[in-house]
Amino acid sequence: MRLSFVQTIRFRLTVLYSGLLFLLSALVLGLLYVAVAKSAEERPYTVQQAKLYSVDTERYIGKAPVVELAEVENAVNLLTLRTLRDYSLLTLGGLFLASFGIGWVLSGRVLRPVRSITRAAAEIQGTDLSRRILLTGPKDELRDLADTVDTMLGRLEGAFLAQRQLIDDASHELRSPLAIIRANVDAVLASPDSTEEERMRAVAIVDRATTRMTRLVEDLLATARRSAPALADTEVDVGALAAEAAEEFTALAAGRGLSIRRSLPAGLRGVGDHDALRRAVGNLLSNAVRLAPGGSEVVVAAGRTGGWIWVAVRDAGPGVPEDDHARVFDRFWRGQVNGQTSAQASGQTSGQTSGQTGGQASGHTSGQTSGQTGRRDRHSGLGLAIVRQIVESHGGHVRLFSRLGEGSVFVLWLPSGEGPAEGEVPDLNPLAEAGLAGR
Repeated sequence: MRLSFVQTIRFRLTVLYSGLLFLLSALVLGLLYVAVAKSAEERPYTVQQAKLYSVDTERYIGKAPVVELAEVENAVNLLTLRTLRDYSLLTLGGLFLASFGIGWVLSGRVLRPVRSITRAAAEIQGTDLSRRILLTGPKDELRDLADTVDTMLGRLEGAFLAQRQLIDDASHELRSPLAIIRANVDAVLASPDSTEEERMRAVAIVDRATTRMTRLVEDLLATARRSAPALADTEVDVGALAAEAAEEFTALAAGRGLSIRRSLPAGLRGVGDHDALRRAVGNLLSNAVRLAPGGSEVVVAAGRTGGWIWVAVRDAGPGVPEDDHARVFDRFWRGQVNGQTSAQASGQTSGQTSGQTGGQASGHTSGQTSGQTGRRDRHSGLGLAIVRQIVESHGGHVRLFSRLGEGSVFVLWLPSGEGPAEGEVPDLNPLAEAGLAGR
């Protein structure tokens, strides 16, 4: 207990304050003592007998002791020196005690905001980050520290909430394909009475469900990797990586009767993670190829506007309503499909499929499940969320230009590093400026 008290900042500040004040007072009194000591000399003074004469008659009266004025002054200085020494020692002793008490009070007042910060930090739990310090008083260094801690707590709270939401959404999305697999295994694959056709249909459904889970896990891993600080950004050619992503989807687009038109000039160099940026462009192309109608054209273009490099992907798909533009980049959000969201369809699929385990006919289970999953359940709903995360981690922004029934244009704005890329991102569709906007 005694050692812990001595090691506190308050005790050390008190010792520092009192020590400095004691040394300063000792120095002043010491200088005064030296100054007085120089004017005095420790020597005995002599008394002489002087003859006295009457002023009026000038007759001899007698003798009287006489001391020289210089010796009187020296004696007075010696007495003053002794008095100064005695009172200085008493004053220094009292000053030391007074300075210790004053230092203790002052250090306590100085450290009061620190105690507030400590109490608030002790009361904050890992599951509740809503508490703030909210320190009042002058705008000094401690107030800045408290405000910085409040800001940090706000970011931590947002990160924890996002993490909790991600876990909840991921568990919800995984529950549906797991229920599909469980239902088909119990009702079809494990049943000796099921036909070969029913087994093949159930295998296809299980394959689609596992494909969706695999895609979801891969997207979650990609999100975690980009959030980690281990990736090192290097100089990248944005046009070249966009061309690589377009090349990967050429065969898939041709299989669906689509064509990919490229306008990717060379020399669009920036700083970033090559694989992450290519994945962002690839996710946009994946959505475009999946949603665009057969016989239409998907456009991939890139360019430079001021201090920004942009990459745009246009499709002739169903488009996104303007009310949903802000939500399209949220995790696990998917648009309307046949009057209901794919998340709703997944929930119905999960509920209906899990409810059909047991004694129902395997063909009925397989048929309803196959009709409700299809291509929609192959997508995790994380693609555009990953795009936004990748672009924002590079200091960029994502813009969407779309109307229902008129297709969509997704634009990735990335700082080029060669010019000023501060302030607002240009709120324009670069494909329209380049004559590639389509309909």
